[in-house]
Amino acid sequence: MIETDPIKKLDEISRELEEKKHYIAALERANKDLEKRVQSSSATGEPAPITELEETLKRLVTRIAAILQAERCVYMRFDGDANELVAMPPAFGFSDDEIRQFRVPGDHGFSSQVYRDAKPSIMYDVDDERAKKENFETIGVRNGACVPLIHEKRDEETNKVLERTTIGVLWVFNKRYGNIFIEEDISLLERLAKNASAVIQNAWTFREVVEEKQELEHIIESVYAGLMMVSKEGRVMQLNNSARQMIGVKIADPAGKPYYEVIANPKIKEMIVGAIEKEEETAEEVSIVLDEMPDEEKIYQTQTALVRSEEGRLMGTVVVFNDITEIRGIERMKTAFVSTVSHELRTPLTSIKGFISTLLDDVDGYYDKDTQHEFYTIIDTECDRLTRLISDLLNVSRIEAGRALELNPKELVLAPIVEKSVQVQRSYTNKHTLVVDLEDDLPTIIADSDKVDQILTNLINNAIKYSPKGGEVRVIGRKDPEGVRFTIADQGMGIPKDHLPKVFERFHRVDNRDTREVGGTGIGLYLVKHLVEAHGGRIWVESEVGKGTQFIFILPPQPPHEELSELIPGT
Repeated sequence: MIETDPIKKLDEISRELEEKKHYIAALERANKDLEKRVQSSSATGEPAPITELEETLKRLVTRIAAILQAERCVYMRFDGDANELVAMPPAFGFSDDEIRQFRVPGDHGFSSQVYRDAKPSIMYDVDDERAKKENFETIGVRNGACVPLIHEKRDEETNKVLERTTIGVLWVFNKRYGNIFIEEDISLLERLAKNASAVIQNAWTFREVVEEKQELEHIIESVYAGLMMVSKEGRVMQLNNSARQMIGVKIADPAGKPYYEVIANPKIKEMIVGAIEKEEETAEEVSIVLDEMPDEEKIYQTQTALVRSEEGRLMGTVVVFNDITEIRGIERMKTAFVSTVSHELRTPLTSIKGFISTLLDDVDGYYDKDTQHEFYTIIDTECDRLTRLISDLLNVSRIEAGRALELNPKELVLAPIVEKSVQVQRSYTNKHTLVVDLEDDLPTIIADSDKVDQILTNLINNAIKYSPKGGEVRVIGRKDPEGVRFTIADQGMGIPKDHLPKVFERFHRVDNRDTREVGGTGIGLYLVKHLVEAHGGRIWVESEVGKGTQFIFILPPQPPHEELSELIPGT
């Protein structure tokens, strides 16, 4: 039997201890480096890549396994929501699938006892009753040592421990060369776990910071309003997609660049300067015309808000953009609408007042009965015109208030309604030829006859007004798979292509010299659209400037959501 040289054995032990000291010192340096990274990321908002954290943790578990002469090493973090201890990557000696499957309920098992009691323990073999609950045999474990991961919060000045929290457990498995773990291993593992817990907690905090930052970025990116964040140094930290489109940013990745290189609008630049240099919060309306849309002005309500740290130190500013182009456009249209309605009301009232005054002054019977009848007819027509205008205004008010237009549906033969509407409009013009072109066998539908008459009257009157030089106005009615299809076609001035999507908007009017001479309130087509849709139908327009316009609408056999089956013949 060969005896071991005691001096030589002592040297080996000494070298092993020295090597372990180097490993521990490396762990301590890694922990301090990670703490600096976490602090730096919190201060600058620019975290290092998560892959660097993974590499740090990977080196950590590899070194622990080497120091303890273990084939495997893994740490488990307690998940309070699921009440489980969960193995976390990276680990040493485990596959990704094994890590994912390694989960232990927080109220039983070997790992759970170490976590709950915050005391280390040695698993000499997998026949231990506590070990059987964790199915160690299925992942090739023979023996192991487990210590709690305890995170300590210390006072920065005195280094006194203020709080201890058990965040999980640290495992090493399968002592090499067929050996088992002993108490000396536990003591060493506890010391390593002290440093490891700080690294793991910092890494976990760092990962949470990164995930929260990414989640915040996704939220900011999906917000409809434009959002831009500028640091105190004047660099763009965040610019969401809405803001990029609103202010026409052409730089692919503006993050980190000076705001004055990203933004062209001088008023926005002035607001940012006021925020980060003078610490002033401002709100202004900013008009922007983008190069790609030179004919379209956009108006944004722009507001700056100061961003401060918990200590009140200025960190930067947030600029918020809200698109109010449509609101300002509607306000302008409403102003024009009030002026137009005043004119539209004054015109018939002036006629009515003039003819009434003329008749009242005729005490000597100067005007014969035919002339008087003509005056009365004009008065009656102007009264009808006033009634329609007031009715239109009331209907607009009803729609704006969210109340649906009330229908009085009944069985309706369409030909007489069309003939009546056309005949009334013939009396208003001597320049136009009004043609009715209806299929002989148009089906009977369920509809409100007054509302259908209002639709036809508005569209025919519109066709007459917007073909001031005369021509043919044709009312066409055809059967359609969806019901009955009407087309009101004129040979008038037509509608510019860019106005076609807007013709059914309230108060919208094509503003040019020809249309200003025609007049109108801009609510007729808006009402027509709602009247058609109230019946469950649809309406659209086709037009070419200088060649005329066609308004096409379809009325279904009956309005939607109406119990009218008893009114339909044969049902």
